[in-house]
Amino acid sequence: MKPKISLCDCDAIHQEAVDEVKANMLKEETICDLADFFQVFSDSTRVKILWALDKREMCVCDLAVVLNITKSAISHQLRTLKEMNLVKYRREGKNVFYDLADAHIKDIFEKGLEHISELQEEEDGE
Repeated sequence: MKPKISLCDCDAIHQEAVDEVKANMLKEETICDLADFFQVFSDSTRVKILWALDKREMCVCDLAVVLNITKSAISHQLRTLKEMNLVKYRREGKNVFYDLADAHIKDIFEKGLEHISELQEEEDGE
């Protein structure tokens, strides 16, 4: 069930609110970069990879086994995640291990998961 959107039914403009937000508006480039950042989370395979890497660093082969996805598909998605600076890697001999890029990515991922879990609990309670 989609939530209903409440519309403002007033004729007055709250100039102070408008001025404050306009004065602090992000640059268009920053808005586009932020939209691109969050768009990375729109692919379920990438979310699965991030979830696995939130638990521990892993190589492509291990990720493929855990997620039951081909190594090629894992590599393709890891490339996207690397381009967006969401994951990092380190070499150990012939092995390459991937991990979340930093604590910010871990926090964003875990906060998103926490938010979804709370919504699911609310829905289950209804």
